[in-house]
Amino acid sequence: MSESVQYVTNQQGERVGVLLNLETYHHLTNTSTSDAEILTGLSQDELQALAESLLSPKAQVQLDDLLTQNAQNQLSADEIATLDRLLEQVDQLNILKTRARYTLNKFHLRFKL
Repeated sequence: MSESVQYVTNQQGERVGVLLNLETYHHLTNTSTSDAEILTGLSQDELQALAESLLSPKAQVQLDDLLTQNAQNQLSADEIATLDRLLEQVDQLNILKTRARYTLNKFHLRFKL
């Protein structure tokens, strides 16, 4: 097999599978384990959903309210703790979203899907 990737198609010409040559397979599996930012074990659809995910509507409303109150210096100690927790969740979600996009880009460039 001279090409690194070949597609298996059904009778309608739709891609239903992929064949990789051994060198490409080894490169793919070695890259996944050596690059700590790559998210493994997720499908392309799952990675796309993660890359586009948002804070829950309830949490977003709460965050917006707390940020507004904070701008007016009207937060209690408990509310400040809640705001800090929500901001930490936003930070973690943004990290996951970035890693999902990074993983999608790596695989997209490698296979030119």
